[in-house]
Parts: sequence; C-alpha cells; structure tokens
Amino acid sequence: MSMRSITSCLGYQQITSLATAVGLTVPTLSPEGLQCSPSVAVIVPEGASIRWRDDGVNPTAAIGMPVSVGSILEYDGDLTKVRFIQQSAGAVLNVVYYA
Repeated sequence: MSMRSITSCLGYQQITSLATAVGLTVPTLSPEGLQCSPSVAVIVPEGASIRWRDDGVNPTAAIGMPVSVGSILEYDGDLTKVRFIQQSAGAVLNVVYYA
C-alpha cells in the first residue's frame, strides 16, 4: 500500500533560515480549516545538506543525522521535537505534513 492511499495532506512549509537549529511549525488546521494533528512529515532539503536530531539536543553542522540534498526523509516521530540545521550555507527545507 502506498503512502498516498493511506494519508491526507495537511499542509506545506518551506524553511529558509537554517543557520541555527530550527524546529517545524506543525499545522493545527487542515487546508479546509478543520482541526488536525499530522503524524508524518516528508522533508526534502535543497541547496545544501542538513542534519537533524529529535533527542532534545540541537544538531550542529557536524553532529546529527545527515540528509543530503534531494534525499527524502519521511519522519514519523514527535514532530514537535525534531530540529534541523544546515551543514553549509544555502539549505532550504521543503516539508509536507500528512495524517
């Protein structure tokens, strides 16, 4: 079964400031204006690779789980705890939220 057949898109976010560790802005309303609680984020970095952590410690440019440009991270942990940082200047994160 594909992700598309079991999920509903709840929003999109682009993060352009990744010089310091940042978290996600998880939507609380669906595009239709209904209360929602996303459980999965599909995250794709462009421009530069990023690192992430979700253990309560901020990632640094050298420490954390690396994600290279164009790779897809399907994150289904606690969306309020995951943090990101760029490995070099110019990173942009594209994030789509699903439930």
